[in-house]
Order: sequence, then structure tokens, then C-alpha cells
Amino acid sequence: MNHRDLLIEIGTEELPPTALSKLEQAFAKSIGDGLQKADLPYTRLTSYSSPRRLAVVVEALIEKQPDREVEKRGPAVKAAFDADGNPTKALMGFARSCGAEIEALETMETDKGSWLVFREQQQGAATETLLGDILDQALNALPIPKRMRWADRDDAFVRPVHWLVVLFGDQLVPLKRFGIDAGRQTYGHRFHHPAAIPVESPQQYASQLAEIGSVIAETATRREMIEKQVHETATRLGGEAVINPDLLDEVTGLVEWPVALSGEFDQRFLELPPEALISSMEGHQKYFAVRDKNGALLPYFITVSNIESRDPAQVVGGNERVIRPRLADAAFFWDTDRKQPLADRLPQLKSIVFQNKLGTLFDKSQRVADLAVVIAESTGVDAKQARRAAELAKCDLLTEMVGEFPDLQGIMGRYYAQLDGETSAVADALDEQYMPRFAGDALPAGQIGQTLSLAEKIDTLVGLFGIGQPPTGVKDPFALRRASLGLLRIMIEKQLPLNLPELLEASIKGYGDRLTQTDVVEQVMQYCYDRLKAYVTDQGYAADVYEAVVAVRPESPYDFMQRVVAVAEFRQMEQADSLAAGHKRIGNILRKNADEYESLTVDRTLLSETAEQQLADSVESMQKAIAPLMAEADYAGVLTRLAGLRDSVDTFFDDVMVMAEDRKIRHNRFALLEQTQRLFLEVADIGCLQA
Repeated sequence: MNHRDLLIEIGTEELPPTALSKLEQAFAKSIGDGLQKADLPYTRLTSYSSPRRLAVVVEALIEKQPDREVEKRGPAVKAAFDADGNPTKALMGFARSCGAEIEALETMETDKGSWLVFREQQQGAATETLLGDILDQALNALPIPKRMRWADRDDAFVRPVHWLVVLFGDQLVPLKRFGIDAGRQTYGHRFHHPAAIPVESPQQYASQLAEIGSVIAETATRREMIEKQVHETATRLGGEAVINPDLLDEVTGLVEWPVALSGEFDQRFLELPPEALISSMEGHQKYFAVRDKNGALLPYFITVSNIESRDPAQVVGGNERVIRPRLADAAFFWDTDRKQPLADRLPQLKSIVFQNKLGTLFDKSQRVADLAVVIAESTGVDAKQARRAAELAKCDLLTEMVGEFPDLQGIMGRYYAQLDGETSAVADALDEQYMPRFAGDALPAGQIGQTLSLAEKIDTLVGLFGIGQPPTGVKDPFALRRASLGLLRIMIEKQLPLNLPELLEASIKGYGDRLTQTDVVEQVMQYCYDRLKAYVTDQGYAADVYEAVVAVRPESPYDFMQRVVAVAEFRQMEQADSLAAGHKRIGNILRKNADEYESLTVDRTLLSETAEQQLADSVESMQKAIAPLMAEADYAGVLTRLAGLRDSVDTFFDDVMVMAEDRKIRHNRFALLEQTQRLFLEVADIGCLQA
């Protein structure tokens, strides 16, 4: 079978830079999925994107689908002919649907009888005849929230399309999309090489763009170039570049031929908080900041130009003129905000709605303050400082600086609180309340910050679940997934033995009669258990270890994780498989006889068999032995001791008939098994462990 390389390129006006990477990945995946679904194998698919194009190159793509045998099953033989051997209507209809004579049908024997089947050899279609549908499906599947139309066309896309290239080997595939006939001409850099570039072959696409068109089409290569240039420029300035990965991605989506240049700004702006300067440079101008080896900002910025200018000083000068008023605005906000203490802004929160059914941000701050006190008292933290931090937590949202740079919320609160004379614990908590801000982010370091962060997240979870607005598969406007994972991480990794249902109940009380759901605690706990599963498996523990622990529904996330560690250690012991099987068997017996059986006390006078007497003795001694270990939450120690029950449990099932005819003896054995089971359920349901 012959193979050729395929190139598909869509040339557009400038694409949204923050969405470019996602569009590239989605386009490549959809093309690959479409080829696979069409049974068109290939060896490799490479994706490309730049501000003005999305493209894929598929290497060694088969020229036509393989031929295949198609089999259609018809009626059973006994239903295909009547008593006289004449074909029934069912048979004639089946033959007609296949376009075949009855004589052409074959008989297939199965374990369920004989069936008539139609088999034919289906010729594979030529690849180029299938590319149109594959391309359409890929375009329709792109994650474009709002598609735009242009000119007088009905076609819609993320940006107007200006050219289309579809080459299969050296052959042009005659497709027409967006009112444009596919050609073999791509276009280079808008300024360096605006003329058309005839593509010689799919394999030469990227090299021709780079060498002739001044376009680096490989996203990863362009990103690496930018990062390297920015680092080298910062080094020449005597500092280190501050590279925000999100900004690096955005700049990569803004330029086709990156050239890093440095500029300078007035040193007086260094009196501002560095986060404010960085936010202004990154958010407005897409500049990279520069700091010294001690972390202090230097009065420089690095911009990445999309053109290799003959007079770079002019480009730098223009950028310096632009950044000056931006930083002056930040300085004005800083000076203005400091005229009013944070605490004076608290009443103004009454005018800002948190959620229309849950009240204002002032209402939320009061609820969070009350809950923070509950948490503080449970963990031995200063409750007065916890309340103060909660009351000030949202006040910086009313400042000019945060109004202009929303990503500085909490950070500016910390600066303003320090200037107002608040304690360092309270000031730091205003920033730490938002931690962790993303997956893998640092947790609050201070106890007040941990307390405030927990209270804030619990209040939001309870409120949204309480009005019947939990997150869905695609919508999570209040970031409840991040909130739940954040509170779980704080409780677990900061070793806070807090009872989560009790905190949820306390939060519910703070809402008064605003909530409409009656099972909020159960809903939120189940949601947190589901997030815990992802957390536990991400930590490298097996899914069945999680299942064993969640079966006993621990109410403290920290306690939950301690049990996970203990069960994971237990399953490595030689007794684990046997005990897990025995535990599962006990559970099945008790479950099947639940209607007949109620929890009973073991009557030792009814223990006639040596094996059941030995098990009873072992259980009784184990109850005494593990009690102090349970009191210390030494779950590993508990399971290690319980491993000693293996021989007694195995012997019991070998020698004792549980389902004795005598009802009293049978129930007494049920009671003994329940006591045995209860010992393990103090820690986890080890019956969930897989051998």
C-alpha cells in the first residue's frame, strides 16, 4: 500500500493569542481522530500554529482505505423459511436490503443457532475523497465560544479565513471551504514576507516558512526561542527575567518572528509594590520584568517584538513612552488607596453582590468571620485575629489598584493592611486566603491564613450547594472544584484534624434561611470524597486503597489520609490477601442474612467448636490491644496487630459451619463475625482490597 504526506493549513487574520495553543491541539487531535475513524493509518502527526495559521502535517498517510469484508447478519434459519421451504418476508426483506439474491446468502453457525448472513468485499475509498469530511468535522469541533462571520458569507470561524492549503504528497486536493479554493500557496510574515510562498511538499512546509517567510510555525520552537532570548537579554542587563508561563504562552501566540528587546523606566516607580509593577507590565504591555539576584525589581522591561527592525532603538523608545503612563497610573492608584484604611471600606461591601441568593460580600465576610472563629477555636489559633482577618479579607476589592489589576486581590490587601498597622499574621492572611490559587500552588503558611482560607472555601461550597447550584461538567463559575481541593490539601498537608461535617453544619447556621437544600452536608461531603479520590491516586496510592477507606466515611480529611497510608502499608503484608478475602466473606454472609440477623452479643456458652472459641478469644484480646492505638490514631499499628487474626479467621472458616441449623448457634456465629468485622472497620473496609 502506498503512502504520502498530508498538509492542511488554514490561514487567517490574527488569532486570539491566549486561545491559540488550545486551538492548535484541538485541531490536531480532531484531524488525527478523523483519520483513525476512517481507517486511514499514518506514522506521525505534527501540529503547527502561529498568529495567522493553524496547520497539521501527517506523515506516511495511506493513499486509500484497506479493502474489508462487510458482514450483515440476517434472520435465523428457522425464521427464514416457512414449513414448505419457501423464503419468509423477513428473509426477502433482508436480501433486498443487501441488494443480493437469496442464493448469495451464507449460513453462519453460532452457539445460539444458525443464521443467514450476507458477506461482500468492500473496496476502500481513496484518502483524498475522505479529507473534506474529516476537515469539516475538525473545524466544527474546535473550542470556539463565539464564531464570527465576515463579508457576505454564512461560513463562521474564530477569525476570517484568507487562504487554505491541502496537499497530499505533491498533489493538490480540490477542496473549497470558507469560499476559498484550496491551493498550494501559503503566506509568510505580514511585513517581512507578505508575498505568497508555493509549498513544495508537506515535509518542507515548516522549513520554507522559516527560511523564506520569516515565520516560526512550530509553537514549541517559537516558545523556546522567546524564553531563551528573554533570559539572555535579562542577563545582559545584570539581572534575571521574571517569566510567567501564562505570559510566555500568550506572547508565543502573538509573534511569528520573535525578537527580544529591552527598555528602561523611571526608578521612582520601584517604590511601588513589585507585584503592581509586574502586573502592569504583564497585563497591559505583555512585557517581562527583570529582577536582581536578591529578587528586587530592576528598572527594566523586556518586550518581544514581532519584527526584526532596522532601527530597534525606535521600537524601544516607543515602548518606553507607552509604559510610562501605565506605571504612573499604578503609582496614582497606590497613593490614592493609602488615603483610606482597609477597615473603613468594610461597609462599602454591602453594595457588592456575592451571589443574588446568598447576599453581598459584606454578608459573606460576616459569615466567614464567624466560621473562622469556630475553626480557630478547634485548632488553638488566635480567634480574635482570625475574625479580624476575615472582616478585612474582601476590602481590597474596593481599592483602585485591585479594580485595575484584579489579579492583585489579596496581595494588595496584605500591603495595605501592613500600612494600616495590622499584625503580620492578619496582613499575610489577606493574601493567603486565596491559596492555593491553582493546582500545585503553595498552601497558606500562617495559621491565620490557613483558618481564613478554609472558612472562605467552606462558605462558598455550602452556599452554592445550598441553593442547588453545584458545578456541572462544563460550568463551575465559583471555582468549587478548586475550592474543595484547596481545603482538602490544607487540612491534609497542614495536618489539621478538623471534623469537616461539623464545620459544614456551622457554616449552614451562618446562612440562616437563605439555603433551600436540606442535605447540604451530605452533598458537600460526597463532593469532597470524590475530589479526595483524585488526590489520593495523584499521591500514588491505588484506587482500591481509597475505596477501602471511603467505605467507613472518615469525617476528617487529615484522618482520611492517615488511614490511606496505613492501608497501603497493610496490603504489603503477607497476611493482607487472606484477611481481605476473609473480611469480604464475612461481609457477604452478614449482608445476605441481614433480614434474619440483628447485632447480638456473643454468648460464649454457645461456642462449641474449638475454632470459634479461638476466634472469640483472639477478637477479645484484639479489642483491648487496639483501643490505645485507635486513641492515638495509630492506624498502621492497628492493622499490624489485626494481621495476627489471619490464622484464627482462616481456621474458623475451615472448621466451622456458620449456617448451623440451630438458630441460636447460627446467630451467635453471626455476632462473632460481626465483632471480627467491626475491628477492621475501625480503620477501613479491607474487603475492598483487590488481590
